Amino acid sequence: MDTSHLREDYRKGELVEGSVPPDPLPLFRDWLSAAIDAGLPEPNAMTLATATADGVPGARIVLLRTADESGFTFYTNYTSRKSVELAANPRASLLFYWAALERQVRVEGAVERIAAAESDAYFASRPYDSRIGAWASPQSTVIENRILLEQRVVELSRTYPEQVPRPPHWGGYRLSATSVEFWQGRPSRLHDRLRYQRQPGGAWACCRLAP
Repeated sequence: MDTSHLREDYRKGELVEGSVPPDPLPLFRDWLSAAIDAGLPEPNAMTLATATADGVPGARIVLLRTADESGFTFYTNYTSRKSVELAANPRASLLFYWAALERQVRVEGAVERIAAAESDAYFASRPYDSRIGAWASPQSTVIENRILLEQRVVELSRTYPEQVPRPPHWGGYRLSATSVEFWQGRPSRLHDRLRYQRQPGGAWACCRLAP
């Protein structure tokens, strides 16, 4: 399939140095809020890119759950491929893409597990079926068929008819950003790119990148 005829000319916004805050978090929150207010599907969806110890990359979509001064938090199975890779190489990159707003955000940094109590609190807030699913799925491993997975859900629903404890193999990670890049589409592929980089001492420096 040849897609070379597909073209978009971006004209919905601009990104200039004088209009951005000294810290990337307020701008990220503004952009995420704009995606939510626009009614975009899964506005908190992000590509999580990890790599093995010897540099073999992997990427998948996960959901952002919190973004604050401590970092960007998501949840997963601790035995999954992404978790195995993070154990061997605890750095990652996040990519948010809001096509309707012609915007992207790239976040890079170190990743670590969050405290068990924080994972417990979030797990308790999940819908019942999602909590059962976290127990039922041996994420990223080979399974014979879907029937076995569905049978496991039935069994677990009998074991935990009401309260579902957090599985020990499930919890959160937090990425502490060292680089955050904001991309705003502009006409003629002359896009705006502003990158914040963490400096020694914790302050941020912002610079413009060529498109």
